[in-house]
Amino acid sequence: MSATRSVTVPAGKARKHRPLDAPPLPSRMLTGFVLLVICLVVLLPFLGIVSTSLAPSSQVNGAGGFVLWPEGLDLSAYESIFAGGVVTRALLVSVGITVVGTLISLFVTAMLAYALSRPGSYGHGVVLSLVLVSLLFAPGLIPNYLVVKQFGLLDSYWALILPTALSAFNVIVMRSFFMAIPRELIESARIDGAGDFGVFLRIVLPLSKAVLAVIGLFYAVGYWNAFFNALLYINDTAKWPLQLVLRTYVINNAQLGGADLGTSSDALPPQASIQMAILVVSIVPILVLYPFLQRHFAKGVLTGAVKG
Repeated sequence: MSATRSVTVPAGKARKHRPLDAPPLPSRMLTGFVLLVICLVVLLPFLGIVSTSLAPSSQVNGAGGFVLWPEGLDLSAYESIFAGGVVTRALLVSVGITVVGTLISLFVTAMLAYALSRPGSYGHGVVLSLVLVSLLFAPGLIPNYLVVKQFGLLDSYWALILPTALSAFNVIVMRSFFMAIPRELIESARIDGAGDFGVFLRIVLPLSKAVLAVIGLFYAVGYWNAFFNALLYINDTAKWPLQLVLRTYVINNAQLGGADLGTSSDALPPQASIQMAILVVSIVPILVLYPFLQRHFAKGVLTGAVKG
């Protein structure tokens, strides 16, 4: 009989094995290269927009209206659009519509979602069916316009808020999140004497900060980027939101004069710089807001979608 020998490998000389599910090094390098190219494709146009808005007038004119890297910093384009003219007024309109509309939408969505998340509530099945039907079948353009006109909302800021104040998709997501809250918490609050509004305000809302942040961001982005409703319902140019100004003076390439900007026409920067500055102003608020709410996305959306 032969004896079996055991060989002990020193801890310092133990071989390091690559995890079985890890791709090989060439594949990882190729993936990194592709991601780098995609990032450059996304970032280079944005860099050009910011650079053109900050570049001196001579460089913008010499480059034909698009600068990838400025030779110096010139803030005259931003000074022009913030001089009190049409862009400044449109920016204030967009901020007001976004803030007011987001608050109204969050309030209405949370109230409806909470009511639909409580089994046995009055009209639960009928209202839920109506929400699902509205999710599948959207109304047409002409019925929307006729409803807005019938309620006397034409040429009013409410025409930019009320028609889109409630989203069926957001109601379903928030309802699923509310249904995941343990019923024991709600029952204990009822035993302590809390009513429906007390449970909603003191128990449900504090536990739903994640989904409120995500749905609030959805609504805010929708209100901030919306221009079609303003194009349909707003005739007074003094009530235009920023996105409609962006469409008119940047996409349609209409000229912005000194009278439009509230400044002297003699010292205006190139039109390309003004257009890129308007574009930056329309993009930056959402870019600044998004990182603060990003950590809530996984919990707010995935929990509501999976547990529903």
